[in-house]
Amino acid sequence: MKLLRRARRRVPVYGPDSTDTVLLSSVAAGETDALEILHRRHAPWLRARLRYRCSDHDQLDAALQETFLAVWRSAGSYTPRPGDDDAGAWLWTIAIRQLISQLRKRSNRWIAESEPEPYETIGDASAEDTVLLNIEHGPLGAALHDLSPELRSAIQATVLDGLTVREAAEILQIPEGTVKTRVMRAKARLREALTT
Repeated sequence: MKLLRRARRRVPVYGPDSTDTVLLSSVAAGETDALEILHRRHAPWLRARLRYRCSDHDQLDAALQETFLAVWRSAGSYTPRPGDDDAGAWLWTIAIRQLISQLRKRSNRWIAESEPEPYETIGDASAEDTVLLNIEHGPLGAALHDLSPELRSAIQATVLDGLTVREAAEILQIPEGTVKTRVMRAKARLREALTT
């Protein structure tokens, strides 16, 4: 009778300058330091984007904590797009789902034991929600997806998330002039993609 032992995952060599793909492979192999590097790299911009969807700091903290717990658990399932080592879109998907989950938990807690008032219709979806849905699922979303990760992150930070050039530069850890140049190039590429 043969005894079998589960093979351990090889841990790739990683450091602060490693790509997200390498870091996520290391996280999948159980390296907490790799998770810490990912957190330092991505938590600031995730918080900034989530802040536009929820102003409750406790909910934001809980959503971010749950995001990186989910990354810890599911890092092995990350599959990068060809030629793209930036896991930002994958992390954003996890973060927004965690925020929605946190908000649902809060809305399911009853303050009083009395019967809840029936909900009143107060209007249609907000203009921001409508615009974001059209961006994500319309031609602009496809054009954004085709941008390089550098251009996409600059345009998302400044235009979609409403950050100033200075704030975007701090979050993306690049000079302000580089942010301006990338936004200009991204707008030109989007205009070209949407008019052809």
